[in-house]
Amino acid sequence: MGYIFYSITFTLCLFFTALYLTRHTWLPYLPIPEPIYSRLPTSFQDDIDAGLSSSAFDLSANVEAGDSRQGLDENAKKDVQRIMKRRGVGFDEARRLYMQERFRKSGIGADGLPRDPKLVTFS
Repeated sequence: MGYIFYSITFTLCLFFTALYLTRHTWLPYLPIPEPIYSRLPTSFQDDIDAGLSSSAFDLSANVEAGDSRQGLDENAKKDVQRIMKRRGVGFDEARRLYMQERFRKSGIGADGLPRDPKLVTFS
């Protein structure tokens, strides 16, 4: 019985030593989960540094004017950053997708009109 125990222990030690010595080859293939919490920017300058600005949505004027507000909406920032990371798109595209989703949830069509069947418009 002792022979089997020592044989298994020695084999496992040998196996784990081989894994440790070759970790640089297999470690990049392990699925690493995304962090649960990432700190969101709290000012317009932080928003610019986080990539939440573009030529079509320029926040530099707010920074130059000394705007003392907290920056962009916290929930919207999280959603836009999640879209950017998951779909691999830029800020403008992620912002467009975010707004389309919000419009869809609010019952607004792609043309900007409400989807209410009782809607009456005059041209």
